Amino acid sequence: MDELRAPAERAIRQCMALQAEESCCVVTDDERLPIGEALYEVAGETTEDAVLVRYPPGDQHGGEPPEPVSAAMAGADVVLAPTSKSLSHTRARTEANEAGGRVATLPGITEEVFTTGLDADYERIDEECQWMLEQVGDADEVRVTTESGTDVTFEPGDREWLADTGLVHEAGEMSNLPAGEVFVSPEDANGTYVVDGTMMPHGLLEAGQTLEFEVEDGYVTDISDEEIRAAVEDAADEVGQDAYNLAELGIGTNVAVTELVGSVLLDEKAGGTVHVAIGDDHGIGGDTHAPIHFDGIIREPRVYADGEEVELPQV
Repeated sequence: MDELRAPAERAIRQCMALQAEESCCVVTDDERLPIGEALYEVAGETTEDAVLVRYPPGDQHGGEPPEPVSAAMAGADVVLAPTSKSLSHTRARTEANEAGGRVATLPGITEEVFTTGLDADYERIDEECQWMLEQVGDADEVRVTTESGTDVTFEPGDREWLADTGLVHEAGEMSNLPAGEVFVSPEDANGTYVVDGTMMPHGLLEAGQTLEFEVEDGYVTDISDEEIRAAVEDAADEVGQDAYNLAELGIGTNVAVTELVGSVLLDEKAGGTVHVAIGDDHGIGGDTHAPIHFDGIIREPRVYADGEEVELPQV
């Protein structure tokens, strides 16, 4: 527990700025209990109104937690959710924010990622996010290319670019921890993107290994990988075409993450990378509800906003 103390303090005190008069709900599951307990312990030193809510691990990322968990989240001023499966793109998280709660999800967090990923200067990350928003925030079209074959164009339309800075100090705000990205749920997308970094269920891809995705009119139409294709097909049995929704374009701004480690949560934040996601986007400015949200990280991209090359963070 000792090694989890420092990152728990940073999360509670710097990132969430928990106050003595506020309530705090730490949501965890059986597989992430030590991290949940570390956060709960630090929270309890600040406020007398802290609770630890534990439930069995979910079946998949984006699945809803049990109703008592959702109720506890919606009733708290501050929520931290270190869980095996992501709660970021769930109604429970959205409703907690809508109730005025400040929420940080830590999906798929491990003790290693917790200790290394929270060792960052979040003021610097905030600056990187603001600079990136200045470059892409008003663009009608964003194009991403790589030498490995990515050439895909996104049209944000009327949807707003958002920043995940790790500083969650205002009512209704939400962040991942570890943090560091700007992202948008585009209204349209077309082209090909090639994942050569990290993507579940594979984790960190081997050198030379790639996963290819064809995108047309905002939907993924072809997936080269059998396992990912099967998972999306299973989701499509439940929600139809929405499972194939091109949900997100994100740009990593955490310059403290200097190499990919196989954790989507951490790797998608790596400065200078791009990630693209399939599935649910209702919690990030879109209107699609799906039981999946699959991020794929792309190394060494070139990004263009309305034809002008974007200056990406340098690590």
